[in-house]
Formats: sequence, structure tokens, C-alpha cells
Amino acid sequence: MPTITLENIADTLRTARLQGEPIAAPTETWPSLDADAAFEVQKINVSHAVADGDRLVGYKLGNIAKVMQDAFGLDQPDYGHLLASTFTYEGTTLDRNKFIEPFVELEPAFVLRGHLGGRNTTIADVINAIDYALPAIEIIDSRVKDWAIGLPDTLADNGSTGAIILGGTPRHVTDLNLRDTRGVLRFNDREVIAGTTGNILGNPFAAVAWLVNRLADYDVEFEPGQVILPGSCLQAVPMKDAGRWSGTFEGWGTIEFDVSV
Repeated sequence: MPTITLENIADTLRTARLQGEPIAAPTETWPSLDADAAFEVQKINVSHAVADGDRLVGYKLGNIAKVMQDAFGLDQPDYGHLLASTFTYEGTTLDRNKFIEPFVELEPAFVLRGHLGGRNTTIADVINAIDYALPAIEIIDSRVKDWAIGLPDTLADNGSTGAIILGGTPRHVTDLNLRDTRGVLRFNDREVIAGTTGNILGNPFAAVAWLVNRLADYDVEFEPGQVILPGSCLQAVPMKDAGRWSGTFEGWGTIEFDVSV
């Protein structure tokens, strides 16, 4: 697609994010938008954010679990850049009105001590590159009206990222069983949904390896200190009402935050 068209798509999505008003799916307005062009749109908006003082701090994988793909009508994972401005603090109160149509996800997060990049990256490479793991909550929020998205739409929208909260219980991955750790989301002390990290492509290390290999097609590599989100272990839950959310990985740790409306 022409560069001017990619810039137009990027500008439309930036405006939707700033104004909190959803737009029609980019593929409706620009039917020729494919996944590769959509990732270029994503990179344009990341460059704008960094130029305005933001900071690239990692990468995310989304919709890797089948329950997530089924929920949003996708048949492939999506992926995006993580910007420092999207991170918020555990125990704080989030204003529901600052989002469009948010959903809450529970997932592990990895912080790298080593470099990761290139095709043929293996699960062993991933494990060796990780410094420690944290429980995390990601709030996904699409700029596309009614979440009527295809893969190019969510890629152009930076993987539908809304906000990220990292928990305070870091663990070395050798101290965790990420093949089968149960995760539970609760709202106002009521269990809403549960799942296991085995839903993340068998285990989250495999999901990260998938992401490294996929982004190698765009010459993207991961650097020490960056945060990597491998995707949710359970279906995302709508964030509609005021109250307290908590996400727990059994035997590991809990994250809590409040929502006001």
C-alpha cells in the first residue's frame, strides 16, 4: 500500500485513541489492508509515540489461546509493541471512561536478561533469555467499533492494547510450572473465569518462541530488559462496572486493581 495511505490509517487510529471514539474497521475503509501493511501502520504509530516522549519497553502476543480466538472471531494470533505509557500500577484505580470497550486478561509476563531474535528461535533459547517472570493483567481495548476486527484491523491497532499491570511477585522460571499453572480472574471477590497456562500454545515459552519467529519477518528483535507478554491463559472478560478486579496464579501471586465509572 502507498505510504500516504498507511499514514492516513495510522492517523485515524491515533485520533480514535486520543478521543476515545471507536471507528469502523480499517479493512472496511481500506479493503486492501493486509497483515504486513497493518504492521507497518502499527510501527508508524509507535514511532509517533516515541517521538512524543514515550518509550518502547517490549512486545506482546494476543489471541494465542483458542478461547480468545473464538471470542473475537480470529483464527490467528495478533502482536504488538508495548509502550511505557500503557503501563499502570497495581492497586490503583482505573477510570472506565478512559477506555472504549475494555476486557481484562490474566497472563504471565517475562522480563528478558538476554537478547532474542531471528528465525529458528527455540523454546530453549527463550528460557535461557528470560531473567524472571511476573503475573500480569492486560486490559485490551479496541479502537474498532464493537470489536468487529479481522487480523489486519487489530494489528494496525497495535494488538488492541489498552493498559498493562505487572504484579509484584517475580519468580525465576525454573521455580514455576508454566506448563500447567491455574489462573483465576475475580471481580468483587467472585470468581469470573479460570484457565491454565497450558492454554498458551502448550506453555508460554512456546508462545514467545512463536512471536520471536514471526517478528523476525519484520526484522524485529527483543532486547535485554524488555517485557514480553505471551498472551492470556483464559478468555478475556468485559470490564464494565465499578469494583475490584484480582487475578491470581495459584502458587505464584495475585494482582489487584480497582475500576471507577
